[in-house]
Amino acid sequence: MSLAIVYSRAKVGIDAPLVTVEAHLSNGLPSLAIVGLPEAAVKESRDRVRSAIINSQFDFPARRITINLAPADLPKEGGRFDLAIALSILAASGQLPAQSLAQYEFIGELALTGKLRAIPGALPASLQCYKQQRTLFIPTDNANEAALPKQASILAASHLLEVTGHLNGQQPLQSFHNPGITTPQTESINLNEVLGQYQAKRALEIAASGAHNLILLGPPGSGKSMLAARLPSIMPDLDESHAMEVASLRSIANLPFQLQSWLIPPYRAPHHSASSVALVGGGSNPKPGEISLAHRGVLFLDELPEFDRRVLEVLREPLEAGHINISRINQQVSFPARFQQ
Repeated sequence: MSLAIVYSRAKVGIDAPLVTVEAHLSNGLPSLAIVGLPEAAVKESRDRVRSAIINSQFDFPARRITINLAPADLPKEGGRFDLAIALSILAASGQLPAQSLAQYEFIGELALTGKLRAIPGALPASLQCYKQQRTLFIPTDNANEAALPKQASILAASHLLEVTGHLNGQQPLQSFHNPGITTPQTESINLNEVLGQYQAKRALEIAASGAHNLILLGPPGSGKSMLAARLPSIMPDLDESHAMEVASLRSIANLPFQLQSWLIPPYRAPHHSASSVALVGGGSNPKPGEISLAHRGVLFLDELPEFDRRVLEVLREPLEAGHINISRINQQVSFPARFQQ
């Protein structure tokens, strides 16, 4: 069969839209073309995929290969499509059973050796894959994060050969499940370590119980930053749905994931020289800013008068609406932003 279809997921804000990877082999001079609005990192997957296939002891077809990433008007970025592209080529060349691919989705970056590397945005992809009732193949380093939804079907692999072995029925993989941690570890810094400061600690308790904003005034060295850093330790633990929102934001921002602390409210303290884009998010490929990374947690603005006025002005709308909208060509990305300031 000279045509194969494999499913993958893109990364657009906290969403993970479906991407259909189509591979077609035709007669002509050997070449590999990728179409479907790929950015530079996706185009470079041609060399990564070729080397990974050869080093995994498969034959790379000496034919004209066309890879289409549909929908064509959705920008594709990163190395997350490497695994899907490699499998589509193997299926189109008859080295994998094409009929076994329809029930799976694949995301992962390939090393030249065929090893699978972690990618950002694994959790949103897992949530969307579960809604489509498919099984998600994920790099082993992303497995703990992707398996947070309890009903999700996750298969973790560390090498291209493990994926092909499962698809060929030679070495089936077992579904990956988290250890089931439901209570977070105790915070390393806690409010009970503070001696004195009774009025300030009482103010923190009121702010934590009522989700109020708080201003700490005092001379340098009076303990404002120390107290603010300990505010999350007295806040209620996040429930599973809220923790999933926070984990999704950290995932697309490519921040490290820790299973033991994923129920603890986040704490963000940007420097006073931070720009408005750093605070609200944005960029050519929109990413969440500090106000979204502090979602369901604490945003601490130390040395508040030192922040640029225009930077502080951009906080007004997210505080009122609870989310921030960032627009780019043909696309609008929305990030949640509910926090204590």
